[in-house]
This record gives sequence, structure tokens and C-alpha cells, in this order.
Amino acid sequence: MPTDAELAVLDGVHDLARAGTLAADLGELVRIPSVTGSDAEADAQAWVARRLERLEFDVDHWRMDLADLTARPGFPGMEAQRHEAWGVAGVTSDADGDGPTLVLQGHVDVVPPGDRDRWADDPFEPRVELREGREVIVGRGACDMKAGVVAALAAVTALRSAGVRIIGRAAVHSVVGEEDGGLGAFGTLARGHTGDGCVIAEPSSGSIISATAGALTFRLEVPGLAVHGCWRADGVSAVEAFAPVQAALRALERRRCADPDPLMASNRLAYPLSVGTVRAGDWASTVPDLLVAEGRYGVKIGEDPGAARAAFEDAVADACAGNPWLRDHPVRVTWWGGQFASGRLPEGSPLLPIVQRAWTDATRRPPPVAQGAPYGSDLRLYTAAGIPTLHLGPGDVRQAHTAGEFVPLGDVELVAGALALTVLRFCGVR
Repeated sequence: MPTDAELAVLDGVHDLARAGTLAADLGELVRIPSVTGSDAEADAQAWVARRLERLEFDVDHWRMDLADLTARPGFPGMEAQRHEAWGVAGVTSDADGDGPTLVLQGHVDVVPPGDRDRWADDPFEPRVELREGREVIVGRGACDMKAGVVAALAAVTALRSAGVRIIGRAAVHSVVGEEDGGLGAFGTLARGHTGDGCVIAEPSSGSIISATAGALTFRLEVPGLAVHGCWRADGVSAVEAFAPVQAALRALERRRCADPDPLMASNRLAYPLSVGTVRAGDWASTVPDLLVAEGRYGVKIGEDPGAARAAFEDAVADACAGNPWLRDHPVRVTWWGGQFASGRLPEGSPLLPIVQRAWTDATRRPPPVAQGAPYGSDLRLYTAAGIPTLHLGPGDVRQAHTAGEFVPLGDVELVAGALALTVLRFCGVR
């Protein structure tokens, strides 16, 4: 059962929800069109920094040295072109002892909205709707993952409002560049911001994500032989040459998903391989002599990314060897953009039962099940730095990157309460 101090903090979260603060904060953040790599990433970071300063956190708000970070071993890659990136890390300064530090982490960058005709309104003009009896906020980034950032801020706001003093420290890390590799988290850790545990408020669909698969961005260049379309039998279409390669990649995906880690068993595809863009040809009546395909390739939990790349390259090479044209004109494979390794919470970490009990006490719901997710995230960077990390956040992850993306406001309140209790129990109360 929650203590009196914990009940006071939960009341504080409820008061923020009842006053409309959660909805207002989420609306303000969604209005900032912080697409990965855009200048608006900096605007969103400044918004978070101001919130932390109001809470009297010690705030580090700095411009990252991109040249230094990209040259470091282990840099996770990036796809977006950017000339600047900003980090924000805030930590409580009034700890009553040498207790542990818990990090609440979230990213403010969002993917582009895509075809705006698929949105009912401006994707960066949030609106409140009623769906199945629940109030939701619709807008790009509402679910992935600005609601999580707002939940983390609400949790520490409620702690401040209740006047509860913790023995350790609560930290908030707000990062950019998560969507294209993890630049922000990499830079934050490189700057020395750390902790003894971390909860990333990514949408977790009512579960706890204790492991994430990796994801490697690839490019395939498939050659053809250009001729006038009326003589196509004398040429080789790069589009048709791609067909056996695509079939080989599907077979590779089936093999790799056949026996997943038990944490990944609930996913329809544990380690998906998806071709996201295909470009070929430059004239309607010319047989295309080049096809360029780009996509993402799942890395198994615990698998070395180098071994995963080798398996991919071998599959492409085998497909080329079995095709008369590609045998002499092989497909070129390159690895670019985000390179997400897998990551997982260490076995036996006390963070998991603390979060499970916090969720139950904050929501009066059964403890969430720990499972794995088929996407890459900043979790692997924090766990690689020796910080036990998991995901607990508002919303359904299947809303991420969709047109009409939304998050239930009730989820934001529930997660904020669970995060607040997690801070109290992980860091200790005087």
C-alpha cells in the first residue's frame, strides 16, 4: 500500500490532470514541429529546460559538439542532416544523502508527418477528441513520445509540490535524434550525465519493455542495363533484378524470427526486415539501370551487430549467385544512418519489481508484464553504459509514426503517477 507521502504525490499528479495541466503541456509540446534534424528540435529542448528550471532542478542545457560525437567510437549513426543538436539534463540538487539516482528519459524529436492529406487537420496543431469514452490528444509526436516527456515532468512536479525529500536524486534527460540513431542519448551519456537506473517513457501499451531488438539501416543498389522501353528484351530492368533479392530477404527474415528470445515471443515478427523506400528509373520509356532500396533490419537480442550484418550480406550474395545477371553484376550493400544494437535490462535488476509495484499502486491494476519490443531505442545506449533501463510510458506504441497519431490523456496521468512512485522507492524517502 502507498505511504502517506506517496499518496500526497499521487494526489499531486491527479491535481495536474484535473487542472488541465497535462493536456496543456502536451499541446504546447506537440505544437513545436520538432522533426528529427530540424531546427525545431532545439525549440523543444528549450521548452523542457525551462520547465526543469521552474522546478529548481540543476539544469545543463548545452549545444552538442557534433564533430566530436560523430568521430567517437560507438557513435550510433544518424540519418537526418543537422547543423546543431542540443542536450538537456536536469537533476534535483537537494538530496538528503548519497542515495541512488534515477533517470527519467524521453526524446522530443518526431518523425515527419507524411502525406498531410491523411491527417484530418494540421498534424502539429493538437486537438482533443473523445474516442470510446476517453479523451485523447491527436497530433504528430503526441504518442511517440511527447506524452512520455510530459508524464516524466508531471512526476517530478508532483514530487516538488508534495514537498517530499528523497535520499538520492531524480534526473530528467531530454534528448534529440532518437528517431535516427540515438545521437542525443549518446551525447548526454558522453557528457557524464548518468544514473543508477533509468526509465524511458516510450509508449509501452500497458506493459514494461525490458528488452529491445536492434535495427540497422541498409541501402541496396541493384544494377540493370538501360535501353529504350520498346527494346526492353535487350536490356535488364533493375526492378525485375530486385525481385530475387527481395525474396531472399523475406526468407532471411523468416529464419531469423523462427526461434526468438522468450521476451520477444509475443511479437508477430520478433526481428522484422522492412524495405522502406525504393527508387528506380528516370524516364518512363527507359528500362531502369539502377534501383536503390533502403530499409531497416532487425538485430536479435544479444546478437553482435557485425554478425547480423554478415548474415544479411551473405543472403544478398547468395541471391546474386543464383541469378544470371546479378552473378556478374552483384548488388552493392551499404550500412548508413541509424545503427541500433539490441539491449536488455540485466537479469535480476531490482528496477523491474519496483516499477511493477509502482504501476500497481498508482493505477490499481495488475502489475504489467515485462516483454521485449522489436524496435531499437535509447535503452541499449543506457544499458551499455551500465545503467539498468526499461520502458514504461503512455500510449500504444502501434500509434507511433501513424497518420492521426494519438494518446489517451488518462494514460499520461497513470504513467506520471507510476513514475513518481518509482522515483520515491528507487531513490528512497527521508
